[in-house]
Amino acid sequence: MDTLRLFQRASPAANYTAITNYRNQCTLDTCPLSQSYYAYRPSLPANAVFLALFSFSLLCFLVQALLSRRFIGFTVALVCGCVLEVVGYAGRVISYINPFDQNGFLIQICCLTIAPAFMAAGLYLCLSRIVNTFGRENSRIAPLSYPRIFIPCDVASLLLQAIGGAMASIASHQNKSPDNGDHIMVAGLAFQVFTLLIFMILCADFAFKTLRRMRTMGEQALDPTHAKLRQSWSFKTFLIALALATLCIFIRSVYRVAELSEGWEGALIKNQNLFIGLEGVMVVIAVLALNAFHPGLCFREGYDLPLKRVKSKKNKRSDAEKESHSPGEFGSETADIPEV
Repeated sequence: MDTLRLFQRASPAANYTAITNYRNQCTLDTCPLSQSYYAYRPSLPANAVFLALFSFSLLCFLVQALLSRRFIGFTVALVCGCVLEVVGYAGRVISYINPFDQNGFLIQICCLTIAPAFMAAGLYLCLSRIVNTFGRENSRIAPLSYPRIFIPCDVASLLLQAIGGAMASIASHQNKSPDNGDHIMVAGLAFQVFTLLIFMILCADFAFKTLRRMRTMGEQALDPTHAKLRQSWSFKTFLIALALATLCIFIRSVYRVAELSEGWEGALIKNQNLFIGLEGVMVVIAVLALNAFHPGLCFREGYDLPLKRVKSKKNKRSDAEKESHSPGEFGSETADIPEV
């Protein structure tokens, strides 16, 4: 019978303390990998690739922010998410060197759990712009309601995950069970899954309502101001990228709820292939899709539109003021909706 099984006969608190003390004395030469925090040795090639891809994505978001100077909130959210991903995968590289090291394990589990909550916030900030581009009449709720509903929900989810991660980390360093902190992290993740599900339902409802109105009303169902933007290849591919990123973050979040609900000694957390496929690959696809079709660049024609109109009517103040209050103008929408 192996050493960890002997520890499991003790009380939970004594059991965790004994296991931690045992692992602190382990090396790759003295203990089997099954007794490490992961029950495997994290793959150096896989984690190095993820570290490089998230670093590349982070750099791209920073450059794209400088080029577009738009969607600042979106960029801040994605940059924060990528920074946490980089730190998290650095933790997994540390764990490759020594999978019995507690610090590397805690770095990766806290950072990689929290990071997609920031990315989800970036997704939520885009929907109000999309609604205005197609026409406010096609949405069941006002464009501003989307960020007002989903951003507070995302903040609540993020706080739960951060608090839970901090509690679990502190408990682990004190040789106490991290279960209470883990439960709070799972609650935050579950709330994130619920929020994403509602977001996806509202997106689908908006799409179906828009298509239904187009069948009956034709182009009159859409805001004529943004016809050119809607027809652009960059905007159409951005919609696909946003849908793909949302689906990937949702799949990843469902997986992490299932994984962490078993605790830090569960079966799912010890399966490296599942982690690589449902955590690493899903999030990489999401961020690279948003890099390839950054909204600040894909919406450029919509932002250029009001500037051209202002120049052509700079000597007609009354007409310009009338346009600035027109609900169909992209320029007026930027006054109603905070820059994202």
